[in-house]
Amino acid sequence: MDPQMQRLPTPPPDNDELESWLTRYLGDLSTPAVTASPIRGGQQAADTALQAFDVTGYARRRNNVWPERTRGASGLSPYIRHGLLSLGEVWDHVAGGPPADVEKFRDELLWQEYARHLYARTGTSSGRSLRFAVEERTPPTSPVTDDPWSSTGALCLESTWRELVTDGWLTNQTRMWLASHWSVRGEWGWRDGEDLMYRHLLDGSRAANRLGWQWTVGALTGKAYGFSRWQVEKRAPGLCPRCPLERRCPITDWPPTSERPPLAISDGRLRRDDDLAATAGPTTARRTGDPDAVWITAESLGDRDPALADHPELPVVFVFDEPLLTRLRLSLNRFRFLTQSLADLATRRELEVWRGDPVAVLTGRRLATTFAPVPGWRSRAARLDVTALHPWPWLRRPGTGPVTSYTAWRRTLSRGG
Repeated sequence: MDPQMQRLPTPPPDNDELESWLTRYLGDLSTPAVTASPIRGGQQAADTALQAFDVTGYARRRNNVWPERTRGASGLSPYIRHGLLSLGEVWDHVAGGPPADVEKFRDELLWQEYARHLYARTGTSSGRSLRFAVEERTPPTSPVTDDPWSSTGALCLESTWRELVTDGWLTNQTRMWLASHWSVRGEWGWRDGEDLMYRHLLDGSRAANRLGWQWTVGALTGKAYGFSRWQVEKRAPGLCPRCPLERRCPITDWPPTSERPPLAISDGRLRRDDDLAATAGPTTARRTGDPDAVWITAESLGDRDPALADHPELPVVFVFDEPLLTRLRLSLNRFRFLTQSLADLATRRELEVWRGDPVAVLTGRRLATTFAPVPGWRSRAARLDVTALHPWPWLRRPGTGPVTSYTAWRRTLSRGG
């Protein structure tokens, strides 16, 4: 067999057996996890989580951090990120809830859609400050192995970092705390911080994670988000008195911030999309032949993936992209979530799981697949025999208008552009 590919046994649904499977087949690609995340992957887990979510009180409690029982965040983002739930399904689920809560929750879903539109259009350019210059310096620790946030000893940062590496999930509020402490107070490179957070987040995507960091450090708006004790006392009441640094708090004051200098927008795609077909993909399924397998990726693992649903008789193929994953060094918890999702799918569909270069693995096969709004998918799909291409389930289909800001994007949506 080609050394660039290895077919793996089907992941087992049993937890103990799954741990052995992860260690044997993916352990060398991962960053070790302190403990297994309590957030389980798979379509069944996603559907259960969605049905359990009640939007009532969301607008008032969405930014609560501690005690955890007071949080209002849905916790659905890992399932949305991996296509186990679509934004449209989640949008519909909250219909009929309290109007203020529904409006706020749906606005957050639109923010996620904006992140996808921005990334689908700009791709790797989103790894640079897009509109305002942010000065950066090298982190004082290695972002691959060290704990850069809790070195202050502050409980707000230490507990947030611990939740990130153990659960693989954070509220939006604490994501901003870590990003602001790293890049605004510490003035360390936001790309390094974004990479580190991405490594651990079960919902980590270059679309949403990068947009959050760009916004927090002021690279999109020109104004950075300052993090201080005030936010902790407001969003996590009672946490500060438990902190060993309560009387000598290192974040008492706002960090010094200044307006970011504007950049000349070198990427014209921020203002207008002249290749909407490449950004948005097809509006209907395109068929040029009869596929013999369905290719799925980490962007779309759910039973309701359009290609999966349209070809129920075909085997399903998933490839752990070894060249990419070797560079990313994702947390073992991220691999666990993905593998749990595959194990769950394998109880209902014939599934092949491979490790290697996806193009090497899939060359020679006639594939049905669902368009994914990420540059990596597009570059690989262009080199494969995709005989049935299905549309991505957009919440709002991309248009040609500006994505320079969320406000500009919403304005374009309202005009139908």
